[in-house]
Amino acid sequence: MNKYGIYHVTEAPYCYAEDCNKLTLRVRTAAKDIEECTVFYKDKYFESSPYENKSMDVVATSELFDFFQCDINTDRNRYEYYFKLIDTDKKEYYLTERGVSEGNSYPFIFPYIAHEDVYEEVEWMQESIVYQIFPERFCNGDSSINPEYVMPWGEEKNLSYHSRYGGDLKGIIDKLEYLEDLGVDVIYVTPIFKSNTAHKYNTCDYFNIDPEFGTVEVAKELVHKCHSKNIKIILDAVFNHSGDDFFAFQDLLTNQEKSKYTDWYFVDNYPVNFNKGNYYTFGKNHRNMPKFNTNNREVRDYLLGVGEYWVKEIGIDGWRLDVCDEIGHDFWREFKKRIKNTKKDAVVIGEIMHEANSFLKGDQLDGIMNYPFKNALTDFFAKRVISSEEFSNILGITRMLYMDSITRQMWNLIDSHDTKRFLTESNENINSLKLAIAFQFTYIGIPYIYYGDEIGMNGGDDPYNRRCMIWNKEKQNLELLDFYKKLIKIRKENKSLIYGDYKEIYCKDNIVSFKRCFKDENVIIIINNNDCKKIIDLNEEFIAKDLINEKLVEVKSFIELNSMETMILKF
Repeated sequence: MNKYGIYHVTEAPYCYAEDCNKLTLRVRTAAKDIEECTVFYKDKYFESSPYENKSMDVVATSELFDFFQCDINTDRNRYEYYFKLIDTDKKEYYLTERGVSEGNSYPFIFPYIAHEDVYEEVEWMQESIVYQIFPERFCNGDSSINPEYVMPWGEEKNLSYHSRYGGDLKGIIDKLEYLEDLGVDVIYVTPIFKSNTAHKYNTCDYFNIDPEFGTVEVAKELVHKCHSKNIKIILDAVFNHSGDDFFAFQDLLTNQEKSKYTDWYFVDNYPVNFNKGNYYTFGKNHRNMPKFNTNNREVRDYLLGVGEYWVKEIGIDGWRLDVCDEIGHDFWREFKKRIKNTKKDAVVIGEIMHEANSFLKGDQLDGIMNYPFKNALTDFFAKRVISSEEFSNILGITRMLYMDSITRQMWNLIDSHDTKRFLTESNENINSLKLAIAFQFTYIGIPYIYYGDEIGMNGGDDPYNRRCMIWNKEKQNLELLDFYKKLIKIRKENKSLIYGDYKEIYCKDNIVSFKRCFKDENVIIIINNNDCKKIIDLNEEFIAKDLINEKLVEVKSFIELNSMETMILKF
């Protein structure tokens, strides 16, 4: 046995309360090293009572590790437990608070499941399809508020970071029927507050809508009409930094050391000079985005007030938090409490482009934009630079970083306003995109559509990934649009694709197959990422409904897939 690979601690994601009556346990072992893992458990105060036991299942694997998991419960939710491990040589070991040994003394203790230990999932979010809108490029609904230098819609001759096309909130309102018909449940809108850029990530006024986008009244209308169609709306909060024209930074530039706001920012030295950029900024010296000092109580109260205000004022359903991993955990704990106290089922989603375990223990964020997922799909389906085994390893490791309830709330994107579009990454291969979204809509987590992906838009780095939405149907890929609609319908009609357990069936030769199970519903997904037919062995015989082709299929263990084909089989 490779003892160096074995790991368990009594905190998430290795030990956490799934609900008030259930404790979820995970054990990590070296890959292919342990044949059986069993947990022995009981109420920690019932010393004379025998231990109950439960076999643990392998729920994820990687090149280096296997992960075992199960749920346990006791009558009064007080736990002591230890693990029995049987290796490939049939030798027994025990994992306790003191590590791996041949004895089982000193069990792990989880004293009690307190109510506050239980993370409250956002159920409406888990059942949703998210659609991201970059307002300036989505639809021009009110030409009377166009900037003077607006370009003709879709004109790309002089496209730049600063181009304006007149997209606005009224434009989103005008296209709500389109989004409703597509099957969208959540609209995430990038920043809409007053700013002097097209992207609006350098906020000038957090309490006013940018006049190029509309007014507070139009924003209220947007939220009201979304809610009338059972669509939630989430806004983008930029709390890591302000714009350089924000009142506090302007006062700092004017009054220097005498400013009331010297501690709102991080000044290198005086005099503060915009041209020198002698202050801490977002990114690499983005002088128009000076970084907030969120440890300052005044800054914190101001930003927390912004978060509460828009939830109360226009009834938004949550926030997506820009660059949130560059702000301290304590701030986000306070932010989440304030937002949830304002609207209990509001959602708090972070923009974090890498592993985010420290933010996702239930006390700060409800989920993140799942860029590790996006990168894995790009590498496997679009670029084809990793094998199916590597693809599986990446996703398995990512799942094991978080509680299952958090994994179900990840925004699983394939691209965004900060990346190249998937079609561009795949050299315009529509079939690769279809495979990727078939996986996206059947995997654990929330499918996320970046505006225009559904009609075949492409685009490289900014500004080409932020082109104007194509509304001319003759220029849209309507067959792809129908495929998106079909996948959305399949997901909504099958709870196993939302709440179901995930079990990998087959993952080699550029083929990925897995099963989602919920109650008595089973769905098997098979994706052939090859340019030729393939036959795989599912080791099961059953009659299923092919949800994509809407026909019955008899599976006698082996099944054949055409090149670049997906099958979604329900039985």
